[in-house]
Parts: sequence; structure tokens; C-alpha cells
Amino acid sequence: MTVLSDRPNTALLVVDVQNGVVADAYERDAVVATIAELVDKAREQGVPVVWVQHNSEELVRGSDDWAYVPELSRLDSAPLVHKMFGDSFEDTDLEEVLAKAGVGRLVVSGAETDACIRSTIHGAFARGYDVTLVGDAHTTFDKSQWGAPPPEQVIAHTNLYWRFQTAPHRTAGVENAADVKFSG
Repeated sequence: MTVLSDRPNTALLVVDVQNGVVADAYERDAVVATIAELVDKAREQGVPVVWVQHNSEELVRGSDDWAYVPELSRLDSAPLVHKMFGDSFEDTDLEEVLAKAGVGRLVVSGAETDACIRSTIHGAFARGYDVTLVGDAHTTFDKSQWGAPPPEQVIAHTNLYWRFQTAPHRTAGVENAADVKFSG
């Protein structure tokens, strides 16, 4: 239903599952394992997996904190998008990567729920993509000392409001990994 009618394909987006991002993340191991299962499922079905990797003063390119977690392996042939802002589309080549693959629907996983995940799902939706957030495949760390709710509430709230996101000719939704369908 995407407004990008000439793009019938779906891609799995894996956002910032880097050592320094998820080291202290809520239910880190379970979320990373779920993302690994999604990656395998996408590969088995011939669905592109697009990897997004954040670069910053804290995540210096080439450092251990910057590297993707060892439980996830990106194939050399898979696109890797480097970003410096929360929205994975902002000042990156993500749009070109998706256009080249004919992608109009994104299935989104990764970190952090209340930062790059929220920015990316909103950025994709505003650019015309259908966006499915994988409810059990995104996480964040505890920011309650700065006034945020505990991570489980941040995740639950994001899943709640994204489930009801609407706009003309686009769909948004939340599915658990076991229920994700990359086609049909």
C-alpha cells in the first residue's frame, strides 16, 4: 500500500546493534537472538537485509564499541549504511539503497528504541514507506536517571503507539518476530 507504488519489495532493516549501543540494553541477549533469527529468515526468503551503523564521538569507526555485536554477521554483499544522526535516512545513502532494491516496505529492528529506532520509523513513514516495527526485536538501555521511563515501558509504549500510526496510502504496524511475513 506504500505510496512508493513502483517498489513492491520488502527489506529487513537492522539498526545500530553495535557493541557500544547494546552493551547495557534491556534484554540484550534475547533481542539480539531474535534479530539473528529475523536475519536468517530474511536471507532464506531472499529478502534484502540492510545494516545501519552509527558513527559518533562515542562510536568511533573501527573501534570495538562501533562494531556490530558478534552474534550478528553481515554478509559482504549486504548493504551497510553509515549514519551520524538518529534517522537512518538523514544524510545517508539509505534511500538510494532501498530504491535500487525496489523496496517500499521496511521491517525494522535494532537499537535504541527511544532514539534511532523511533527516528528511523518516523523518517521512513514520512518518506512514503510502509513500516513494520518488530515488537520483540528492538531495545534500549535504562535512561530513568534522566527522567525517562524504565526501558520495558519505553519499548511497550513505542509498540503501542506505532501499532496505531496512520497516514494516507501507507501502513504502519507492530508484529513479533515469529509473526513477521516478508511477502504477501
